[in-house]
Amino acid sequence: MTTVAFFNNKGGVGKTSLVYHLAWMYADLGVSVVAADLDPQANLTSMFLNDYRMERLWTPDPPRKTIHGALVPLLRGTGDITPVQTMRPRSTVTLIAGDLALSGAEDEFSSQWPQCLDGNERAFRVITALSRVLAGAQEEAEADLVLIDVGPNLGAINRAALIAADFVAVPLAPDLFSLQGLRNLGPTLRRWRKEWRQRLGRAKDLSGLDDLDLPSGTMKPIGYVVLQHAVRLDRPVKAYALWMDAIPGEYRQSVLNKSAAVERSPEDDKHCLATLKHYRSLMPYAQEARKPMFKLTSADGAIGGHINAVQDCYWDFRSLACEVANRCGVTCPQL
Repeated sequence: MTTVAFFNNKGGVGKTSLVYHLAWMYADLGVSVVAADLDPQANLTSMFLNDYRMERLWTPDPPRKTIHGALVPLLRGTGDITPVQTMRPRSTVTLIAGDLALSGAEDEFSSQWPQCLDGNERAFRVITALSRVLAGAQEEAEADLVLIDVGPNLGAINRAALIAADFVAVPLAPDLFSLQGLRNLGPTLRRWRKEWRQRLGRAKDLSGLDDLDLPSGTMKPIGYVVLQHAVRLDRPVKAYALWMDAIPGEYRQSVLNKSAAVERSPEDDKHCLATLKHYRSLMPYAQEARKPMFKLTSADGAIGGHINAVQDCYWDFRSLACEVANRCGVTCPQL
């Protein structure tokens, strides 16, 4: 199982949109994908499903066909996780639906983390629950790749989600808040990686965990994606350029823990996966049509200049998908 998490503790930088569009693009490239909505806000799920299907999904009658529904027996202390009931928006795209109820598990994930060091078997089952749900869904779907969308925070749920990630891609916007997000994210990833290795060492002594496939918690950074704002011919453009030029050094220093002495723009930085246009005008049509922006047609309202934007969007996401796959060792059969 190859898992990639899209993570930044700064919100509004395009994490969910990236996961959604990459899932569809990988389907075009012949890669079977699980799109996992591990953000309690469930924005990824709302991009795939309309309000009617969302309402049915969040029925008060258990079990819900969501990530939270799979965790309920474990969280209530009546058993372990159950196989998550996934959805298939497309034959090669499997959705693990998000759930606002997941936020109620934050305290449980937080309290069980230190108990792993005490050799508590249930603590390991709780902390690895998200990883094990993903692994089960990937095996059932026979998927090549798992894309993980998480919330914009450094909380316990995200920590449990990130230890399931082999790789981490960081979405950014060219602004002060994203740079500060890097300064928070990098040290946090290193700390979580170190702490999980300590817990894996403790798990070797516990015979009760023989049935668990514990995640390695690699969390290897593979680069960043910059979502560009629309260029305006006024003073904010100078600030935009300032933040853009600051990203490579800040990523290198905060996330990779290396010297930031080398000065270069994102376009010349090997750690930059892509710089994407905002495509602000296409998103409303995509949301209405429940499809990615690069699949919009004239029937969806994409006419005139929008047609060129749709084509540009397709090649931008195709290039990004290929770059992510290459860095993660995933083959795209349709290339």
